[in-house]
Amino acid sequence: MDTRRTAVVTGAGRGIGAAVAERLHGLGHRVALLDIDAGSSAAKARELDASGTTAAPFAVDVRDPAAVRAVAEEVRRAFGEPEILVNNAARTRSRSVWDIEVTEWDDVLATNLRSVFLLTRELAPAMRERGWGRVVNLASLAGQQGGLVAGAHYAASKAGVLVLTKVFAKELAASGVTVNAVAPAATRTPVMDEMDAERLEAAEAAIPVGRFGRAEEVADLVAYLCGETTGYITGATFDINGGLFMR
Repeated sequence: MDTRRTAVVTGAGRGIGAAVAERLHGLGHRVALLDIDAGSSAAKARELDASGTTAAPFAVDVRDPAAVRAVAEEVRRAFGEPEILVNNAARTRSRSVWDIEVTEWDDVLATNLRSVFLLTRELAPAMRERGWGRVVNLASLAGQQGGLVAGAHYAASKAGVLVLTKVFAKELAASGVTVNAVAPAATRTPVMDEMDAERLEAAEAAIPVGRFGRAEEVADLVAYLCGETTGYITGATFDINGGLFMR
């Protein structure tokens, strides 16, 4: 049986999203790399497949419902109906809750949470009709404990992702479509370059294994949940945090 499928990964231009796209492509899937930064997703897609046959970039603002609908049609024309969706797109600013402007709050919530709502509602119905699908949402330890380094808006959005994961999982469970969340602690990605160095050092020192996570480690977990043998796992949150949060 041919188990090569079409996968959509948001925020795929760099960091965890790029690592997930690379891992899924390495497993033989066709991968649509979605990112608001067209240059980064295009570079990663060329790295995976210069011909564009099995990996291609798609520029999209995942906050925008019309843009999400339009890019979904583009992906369908290029690769067929998606059967795997990895909601990874996210942004934050490291600042005190007292200093967050309302516009920034709304933008972070739209990028991190509304995008999950929009993409899943756009792509999951066809998965349900076909009787197979995998949706994996990138949450965060911050969404479980309230992250100080990442910002209150980021933490709140990721807490919302955890709940939305359960809502969609219940809706789709009987149809062969699973919906799960992966909750990393701080992972070494380019976004860390924009954060306060002293706060990052303190955060790393608090991790029992003594280091930040690697994007490739998160990608391996995501890829597992997108596999053929994980149909009995849904509505779950998988921690990958170096022992920082044990339960």
